[in-house]
Formats: sequence, C-alpha cells, structure tokens
Amino acid sequence: MFPTFRTPARHGYAVEFSPYLPNRLACATSQHYGIAGCGTLFILDVTPDGRLHPVCSHDWNDGLFDVTWSESNEHLAVTGSGDGSIQFWDISQPKGPMKVLKEHTKEVYGVDWSQTRDQHLILSASWDKTIKLWDPLGHQSLSTFVGHDHVVYNAIWSPQLPGCFASVSGDHTVRIWNIKRPHMPSLTIPGGNAEILTCDWCKYDQNILVAGTVDSRILGWDLRNPRQPLFVLSGHEFAVRRLKCSPHNPTVVASCSYDFTVRLWDWNSPQTQLETIQHHTEFVCGLDFNVHVPGQMVDCSWDEKVMVYTPKHFTS
Repeated sequence: MFPTFRTPARHGYAVEFSPYLPNRLACATSQHYGIAGCGTLFILDVTPDGRLHPVCSHDWNDGLFDVTWSESNEHLAVTGSGDGSIQFWDISQPKGPMKVLKEHTKEVYGVDWSQTRDQHLILSASWDKTIKLWDPLGHQSLSTFVGHDHVVYNAIWSPQLPGCFASVSGDHTVRIWNIKRPHMPSLTIPGGNAEILTCDWCKYDQNILVAGTVDSRILGWDLRNPRQPLFVLSGHEFAVRRLKCSPHNPTVVASCSYDFTVRLWDWNSPQTQLETIQHHTEFVCGLDFNVHVPGQMVDCSWDEKVMVYTPKHFTS
C-alpha cells in the first residue's frame, strides 16, 4: 500500500512536491468542497517506512485552491484563496501567514512561482478575469494582466523562457503573455467550445504547451504553429481538472479529472493511454511529479485523501 494521508473535513484542491526536499509536499484544501468554510495548508513528509507524516498545518479563514513552493526558500509556500488573497507561509513557524496580499476581487484559483533562477516572481490567476504579477518581497502587485473574458483558472510560468507565462480561462482560450506587456497577450489560442481549466509547459521543449478542458480533452500546441493542435488526447469521461508534464520524459503527461481518475499519456502515441489509476472516490483536483524521484507522483482529491505512488508504467 502506498503512502496515504487523510485530510478530515478538508477537500484537496492542489498538491505540490517541494523543489528542495525530495520527501516533502504541500497540499491546499478547503472545507465543504470549497463552496463555503475555511481552508488548511498541510505540509507532509514521506517517511522512510512509507508513511505520510504531517509536519504542520496552517488554517485560513477561506478555502485554499492552489499552492506553490518558493524557488528561493525551502520553508516558504504561497497559497491562493477564495477571498481574493494570496498568503505567504513560513512553514518553520507555527503562527499564521507571514504576509497576505489582497487585490483580486474574486477567488484566486491559481498561484505559481517563477522557475527561472534569475527572477523570483509570483503569478495569481483569479475569477475576476485577471492575472496579477507579484514580487514576493513587495506589498502590492507589479502588474495586472487584462484580456480574458471569463474566469481565469490557471497561470503557469514557462520553465525556460524568462518573463513568459501561459493562462487558461472559461473564455475557451489559452493566452501567452510577456510580463513587459500586461495589457495584451503575445498569443491567443482558441481551445474549441469548452472552458479550459489547466495548462502546463513541456519541460524539454519551450514551444510545447499542453492544456486540459471541461469537455474531457487534453490539447497540445506547438507555439510556432498554433493554428491546429499538435495532438489531442481523449479518454477522460469528465473535465480535466489539472495536468502536469513529466520532468523526466519529454512526451509524458499526467492528468487528473472529475471522473475520479489519474491518467498517464505519451503524446508521441496519442491513440493509447499509458495507464489509468483509479484509487479515489471523488473528484481528483491536485497532481504533481516529484522532480527528485523519477516516476513518483502525488495526487489529492475531494475524498479527503492525499496519495503518493509510482505508476506501474514507470516500474515495468
């Protein structure tokens, strides 16, 4: 049996492995499925004997919908909340957040810390249709990115192109932005007739972007020729809630869905799924690869469970 942790009366929304410690992860959760109530950030360690051990937990007075680790401080995590704020947590301190920044007028559904080492910046994506750029040392946003016509669900930094990020929205588009031009995206890609909930960048090719839709598809584009998708992956039965590109294989993507499953894909052979993992009994909302341990993954679900495991595909 793989390591499992219960989050009683808290429903999992996002989970991320630490970029510093191979056995540490953070999980953002909400009460009452995120509709009402408060939220809790859980910090967990995978122990040598294969358990998930709670290091600490931090409560907030509204639901927590996403979490991102600092790329400059192993003790710092940032969450996004239903009250329109982002919270900075020093997990080495038992008290509340060290800083709270609130400018969004609706829920913050996505947060992401930049991965290029020469700059430390944070994105927040909100249901108020905007994305904001923050300096973690500052106290107000640096820029507000306006252009989406509906809720913005996710904004993700390019791991290779400094100052570049992608966003996805209920307006059925993916947009590529440069932080020097907040009032106009560099590229707008129509995603069909469905809201787009999630996206991620290929870790091996700066031009490949992958996104997941409410109508259960996974679409990939080559940004040099975005008129048609490079690939379409079909198999999920309901909305694709989150997806991640593998840090260890250029063409492998993992996705989780409202159909209670996690699925592995190789977009080089889009006709066949690599694996379907069904160990949850509710929506699976959070997903991540462990950059330190090839093949190891974590997910979290509305069934109040966080699970760490290595899919059979990576061990066969």
